[in-house]
Amino acid sequence: MSDISYEVHDEVAHVRLNRPEKHNGLTLDMLDDLAAAARLAAKDRTIRAVVLAGEGASFSSGLDFASAGKERGRIMRNLIPKRASAANNFQNAGWAWRSVPVPVIAVLHGHCYGGGLQIALGADFRYAATDTDLSILEAKWGLIPDMSLSASIAQLTGIDVAKRLTMTGEAFGAHQALDWGLVSGVSDAPFGDADALIAQIKQRSPDAVAASKSLFENTWYTGSRLSFPVEQALQARLLTGRNSAIARKAGLAREQPQFVERQF
Repeated sequence: MSDISYEVHDEVAHVRLNRPEKHNGLTLDMLDDLAAAARLAAKDRTIRAVVLAGEGASFSSGLDFASAGKERGRIMRNLIPKRASAANNFQNAGWAWRSVPVPVIAVLHGHCYGGGLQIALGADFRYAATDTDLSILEAKWGLIPDMSLSASIAQLTGIDVAKRLTMTGEAFGAHQALDWGLVSGVSDAPFGDADALIAQIKQRSPDAVAASKSLFENTWYTGSRLSFPVEQALQARLLTGRNSAIARKAGLAREQPQFVERQF
């Protein structure tokens, strides 16, 4: 992968933006490879979580216009949506993580601008270092965010905040992001926060975790008449699965469950 690394350690896939000399400014190859990394993680039934982070001084400074601007034809092709998901290549770099059936945790530090912020908002959780500064920077270029932010930010904050940040492109810090609901936590040890959450989640059935993510991804925008059937179908599938039986048996015996590979 070009400037994107993917390694698995202790049942966790670690995906890194690895262009530190450019504050992980995003090239078109990196966007494609982020979506490919998400597909790779989605197929691996042995992993229990994904940690998404950036090497060097920043998570990501956003799209590298100097690099991407040299490939105008490719940019236009990347704007064409895929039939299956309605997302194009730009949107997939952030939104593809919603289809990975394990929790995806973005660990933020330094700059988290533009496309970098949109990728972070595509994760399930975001833990930010205290030095993180964020911005929907597209306003600076006379543009709107077009890498899935319209869907992700709607789940996290109010429409007035979303409009303000998109219209102004103003920079804001990690604690303000926490107040607005854009990050899950702020500390001097965000990787430790991510590890602590993963340790908690690992104690639960991987199938139940996958079903929990699927439940909310498929019902968050819908009313009860559409969400209840999703709930019912997922629960029925869990009740007939091995990991659910293992969890019930261990719970009754007050033992630590030993789950098998994720079935979802």
